[in-house]
Amino acid sequence: MKKTVSRRHFMALASLSAMGGLLKVNQVWANAEKPNSKFGGVQIGVITYSYRSMPHDVDQLLQFCIDSNVSAIELMGDSVEAYAGKPKSPIQMGPPPAGGGRRPPLTDEQKAQLAEYNRQVAEWRANVSMDKFKEVRKKYNDAGITIYAFKPNAFGPNNTDAEVEYGMRAAKVLGASSVTLELPTDPKQTQRLGDLGAKNKMYVGYHNHTQATDTLWDTALAQSPYNSINFDCGHYLAAGGKNTKESLMAFLEAKHDRISTMHIKDRTTPEHGAGNLEWGKGDTPIKEMLLMFKAKKYRFPVTVELEYEIPAGSNAVKEVAKCVAFAKNILVS
Repeated sequence: MKKTVSRRHFMALASLSAMGGLLKVNQVWANAEKPNSKFGGVQIGVITYSYRSMPHDVDQLLQFCIDSNVSAIELMGDSVEAYAGKPKSPIQMGPPPAGGGRRPPLTDEQKAQLAEYNRQVAEWRANVSMDKFKEVRKKYNDAGITIYAFKPNAFGPNNTDAEVEYGMRAAKVLGASSVTLELPTDPKQTQRLGDLGAKNKMYVGYHNHTQATDTLWDTALAQSPYNSINFDCGHYLAAGGKNTKESLMAFLEAKHDRISTMHIKDRTTPEHGAGNLEWGKGDTPIKEMLLMFKAKKYRFPVTVELEYEIPAGSNAVKEVAKCVAFAKNILVS
């Protein structure tokens, strides 16, 4: 059974540190058994979003990865930017209303506060030191976890070029080879991001939802060699229409050299309800895909994006671990 840092062990080390001991938290990770989710040459990773039901900071997130046996991550921006000192928003949105529905609209005062906050964030991003990002990379690398993609909320049309370049610079410091975001609808924005990606030698991976078609990324890919695909196979299949298992496999083979990262989930086709199910229970050809990646030696990381309902008595860490084990069972046989 995989060893993790026990609460008792961690607290003992913390006590030693408080008494003037020289042990550091990073040494705890260095001395623990490291996770390994690379199987048959295929790197299985996870996106921070998978742990959204479990509030966390960068150290708790790191422990989630260890407990899930994940050795690579697509790191979203919130926890690492908070660690680096990003200003806190004056607007606390809170959870959506019970039973669905929309949150109440912002008041004029709140809109003014938010505009000022966005200005403060832009200024912070343009001037922040990369030291804290270096610390995060060391924490994760010492624990055996690589950061292959970074997803801060810094790449929208309203973000300054300085913010965009901050995101790319931070990604590079974290060890990532790409930044990710939802595919913009305006080709001027993908041109802008592709140009800044070329300037900073950073791939920009565009994510799809159910708007996916085989030609969805064509404009962005033609604009810059640094524009790439952050492909979600589950959403692609759930879109239906011309999107089938066969076209999915063909798309992956045709575009593999422009895919920087990939999200994997087990969704059903529209005929079966377009549901989001535990791995192995939906229509997504997970086994066929993973075996193709192994056989053809595709090297883009395959990201667990946990979106199915977590069963009673379980939690996100346990479910991500199940997904990783599911992939391992396919790839190591």
